[in-house]
Amino acid sequence: MTEQTEPGTAPPSGTEPPSPEDAYLRRRALRTGSAGPLLLTGLGVAYVVSGDYAGWNFGLAEGGFGGLAIAAALMGIMYTCMVFALAELAAVLPTAGGGYGFARRALGPWGGFLTGTAILIEFVLAPAAIVIFIGDYVESLDLFGLESSWPVYLGCFVVFLAIHLWGVGEALRFSLTVTVIAVAALLVFVVGALADFSPGSLDDIPVDDGAFGASSWLPFGLLGIWAAFPFGMWFFLGVEGVPLAAEETRNPARTLPRAMAWAIGVLLVLALLTFLAATGARGSAAVMDAGNPLVAALEPEGETTALSRFVNYAGLAGLVASFFSLVYAGSRQLFALSRAGYLPRFLSLTSRRRSPYLGLLIPGALGFALAAATGDGARMLNVAVFGATISYALMTLSHIVLRRREPTLPRPYRTPGGVLTSGIAFVLALAALVATFLVDRDAAFIALGVYAVAAAYFAFYSRHRLVAAAPEEEFAALAAAEAELTRD
Repeated sequence: MTEQTEPGTAPPSGTEPPSPEDAYLRRRALRTGSAGPLLLTGLGVAYVVSGDYAGWNFGLAEGGFGGLAIAAALMGIMYTCMVFALAELAAVLPTAGGGYGFARRALGPWGGFLTGTAILIEFVLAPAAIVIFIGDYVESLDLFGLESSWPVYLGCFVVFLAIHLWGVGEALRFSLTVTVIAVAALLVFVVGALADFSPGSLDDIPVDDGAFGASSWLPFGLLGIWAAFPFGMWFFLGVEGVPLAAEETRNPARTLPRAMAWAIGVLLVLALLTFLAATGARGSAAVMDAGNPLVAALEPEGETTALSRFVNYAGLAGLVASFFSLVYAGSRQLFALSRAGYLPRFLSLTSRRRSPYLGLLIPGALGFALAAATGDGARMLNVAVFGATISYALMTLSHIVLRRREPTLPRPYRTPGGVLTSGIAFVLALAALVATFLVDRDAAFIALGVYAVAAAYFAFYSRHRLVAAAPEEEFAALAAAEAELTRD
């Protein structure tokens, strides 16, 4: 590839004009080397941190303390195994496509498209849901007299998209700052809540005597464990998006595995502390239906305290961190699919500051429209969770396939446990996928409908217009050529 120039500028004198492939990619170049281990670790935590503040507690109404505890533990195992598998794949294939690129190499164009579409469903729907929750927080805190409505949603999208358009380095530093505030506030909450911790409060949900295997620890029976899977995921949902920053990372083969391991380690600790502190302070029954469970855990008589108000404001910071980082992830997945021709190619054009501006603006406009039109954040999050579980199954399957099919592929980082690790994640991902039907069948069918439309678009149009020069397609072509030479 010839020396790069800024998009839209002429090549230096004395050089040959760029080839059509070079010109195409120059107009779709990201800013390389912008993120190091700290920013990427912060990104991984930012994706998830809002889930510690709310959402997970609704799993208590499905499985009780024991059911949600087991579900969260199993989902923690799934995410940990998946993160280590994805770390290996990210080191081998460090492109902005992330999971789509891994599946493209292992499962072919259809596998890549289906994986990328599932990831896109997750990272486009989740910000639309979270902006509604931000509006609810703004209203509950009586900030500037605003209500949870479209002006608040619009303001969030406009301000935070502007920061993303400014540049990836600035965006990731902003995300890290807000995330540090949210994590610090969680630790303050844990210290305050543990002062009132009582083990007898954990299993205070009334037992459903008609449920198979019901007990005080499993008030809704054994099936409640499975039904609580999607809520156990809320402690970790989104951390898999770190590889989407690969092309903007310094030394990705070394940096990505390290940052992903640090991120999942932080999230596991936060999940354990938050879950035990919130349920033990006032009891599982008191927080299972609360829109703001951490605040409910700190207000035994419903009276606001200085600590509960602080945590309430910090919850807003957590929502902002997740909203901001999920917008980033959605834009990079859309960028990669568009650059390779799976989606309309104009969506991957980048600005002079190397931001995929249409990849930010169009999903942002869609997210705002969905939030303003429906106001149903819970339903949109359930749709996002359904898309996420499909992508988890396909990404972990990709790790297994590449280990079997290409055992000699250079791997700067190798997953501890190999295919056993990714196999555990694959089985748990399938279990979580089925569990989404137990929680919100309508959301699952909505996601399947979106999938069907996307698959039809790919089958009849875009699969015939893929861009061979895109990094993910080049990796796949080289692998196919090497396999052909080996057979000969």
